[in-house]
Amino acid sequence: MDSYWHSRCLKCSCCQAQLGEIGTSCYTKSGMILCRNDYIRLFGNSGACSACGQSIPASELVMRAQGNVYHLKCFTCSTCQNRLVPGDRFHYINGSLFCEHDRPTAVINSHLNSLQTNPLLPDQKLESL
Repeated sequence: MDSYWHSRCLKCSCCQAQLGEIGTSCYTKSGMILCRNDYIRLFGNSGACSACGQSIPASELVMRAQGNVYHLKCFTCSTCQNRLVPGDRFHYINGSLFCEHDRPTAVINSHLNSLQTNPLLPDQKLESL
């Protein structure tokens, strides 16, 4: 963030709160300037991968499923361990990821309402509003 702002001009990209006050934190992500509340709302506050628990750098691309955030390398099928990539279809069942080929058929037949099928899209910790 190699830019300068008048204190009255530095505002959160989401809520337009002024961020120029001394002691006010601001965050930058995906070309946005954010207040603390909007940063946490959009990106979560853990910053950790749901699969491996390791920290995710702010500049790293991530994958998301049901509010969980994953490193690209950790977003894998629970059965075959193949990496799920943008364009793949996956199933998120009881906290586990499954590729289209390995989805549990017993779960599909008995719990269709709890099954979510989602196309993958790359993400930089930002979900569309």
